[in-house]
Amino acid sequence: MTLTKKDMAESVSRRLGLPHTRTGALVDSLSQTMKKTLASGEDLLISGFGKFAVKDKRERRYRNPHTGTDLTLGARRVVLFHCSPKLKAKLNGQK
Repeated sequence: MTLTKKDMAESVSRRLGLPHTRTGALVDSLSQTMKKTLASGEDLLISGFGKFAVKDKRERRYRNPHTGTDLTLGARRVVLFHCSPKLKAKLNGQK
């Protein structure tokens, strides 16, 4: 199942009894804050859920498996997610 921003806004709306327009704006604002934080290179820690970390990857060579051509993949930044112990325990059916 894919969880969209719309799904999250509807869930928050049901749980808190707020109008969809307010919860939609809330979820959108949270999403923008998360993007800004990660784009600046900072880590994002959500207690009880996990940590999003930005990592710089260096340039590397690779081979296209379809054509066999040698290519270079440029330097880039990627986001890694590390699950919190609480979430990991819940995923594995523990308390």
